[in-house]
Amino acid sequence: MKHTSKFLVASLVALSGSTALATTAAQAETISFILCGDQIFPSQERAIADWEEANPDYPVDVQLVGWAQCQDRATQLAIAGDPVGLAYVGSRTVKQYALNDLIVEIPMTEEEQASYHNYVPETVTFEGTQWGVPVAFSTKALYWNKDLYEEAGLDPDTPPKTWEEKIAFAKQITENTDAAGYGVVAKTMDNTMHQFLHWVYSNNGQVIDADGNIVLNSPENLEALTALRDIVPYGEEGPTAYEQNEVRAIWLDGGVAMIEAMASAGNLAEEAGMNWGVAPLPQGPSAEGPGTLLITDSLVVFKGTGYEDKAIEFAKFLTQPEYQWPYEQENGLTPLRPSEEVEQFVSENPEWAPLIDGIEHGGPEPLFTDYIGLQNVMIEMVQSVVTGQAEPEAALEQAAAELEQYK
Repeated sequence: MKHTSKFLVASLVALSGSTALATTAAQAETISFILCGDQIFPSQERAIADWEEANPDYPVDVQLVGWAQCQDRATQLAIAGDPVGLAYVGSRTVKQYALNDLIVEIPMTEEEQASYHNYVPETVTFEGTQWGVPVAFSTKALYWNKDLYEEAGLDPDTPPKTWEEKIAFAKQITENTDAAGYGVVAKTMDNTMHQFLHWVYSNNGQVIDADGNIVLNSPENLEALTALRDIVPYGEEGPTAYEQNEVRAIWLDGGVAMIEAMASAGNLAEEAGMNWGVAPLPQGPSAEGPGTLLITDSLVVFKGTGYEDKAIEFAKFLTQPEYQWPYEQENGLTPLRPSEEVEQFVSENPEWAPLIDGIEHGGPEPLFTDYIGLQNVMIEMVQSVVTGQAEPEAALEQAAAELEQYK
């Protein structure tokens, strides 16, 4: 799943208390909708057409904005007092939007919450209510190159189930082939934090608990960061130079045997003619079952348009299963909801099962008041351990202390 650009933290802090947040009371007839990307997908076109037929007084004006500018554009308009009705954002930002009084609550009924996979509603929940409608969902699985496994003397059809096996397999591959065993993601990018959170959630860890306590420096997370350190010698050289898509490119080129990635990795491997496999993320010693980071993007409704209720109604309309499932198929996304159609799809496409198996014991992106602050602390922690500048326990303690200012 693609993600929008950095949130305008400084702007929000500077303007959150100013007259720039003044709202308009006038009723608007057109629902303005900032959508990230360069196209409207067929499922979205159908949903919008059906909405406008049923709601002729509330047509939808879709404003396509490139991924790099999309979220910033919605934020700038809201801060300037000229908000759009609806926007596509990374769910990790909803807490900050809410605290700056830029968006409205979008409470879910118990039935609505129960319709989603585990923890999906939690990705948009702050102070007991929901602040967005999930629209895109990403999970990760382990992908491996079967030919490199065989070359290293490993069974090409038997992936690692535990961290101990993953490290041992990576070592054997590194020592017996010209490839690295495992793709380490440690560049100064948001997905460095995301990749570390896969280790956290495949070992029953957390960053912040339900009561708002920082628990990054837990025994489970110490096991996670230590395991990451231990696999670095069997990764690609200079991992701080690579983000996840760059590591995936090395994997596709045969330079790395194992990566952790979303469904698109399998599609690309097929196109490249790779002999590949996919399995749930290997589990840590404290795991209760396969886990993964659960990332969502969401639709948020901004304050000040005068048609907030209709924008909420449209957001829920756009993401109902009739349109959402086709949209997920068009984009290669993990399904937000379980259904008979999803079960049938997985039975016909078993490579999708590992991406769904990790949901039960997975966890959402941590919601902080300053997401960029969280992200930077986590990246610096990972990089300090990956480069050998800090030991895992000391790095966790320092990062946990720094996170207190951003929760």
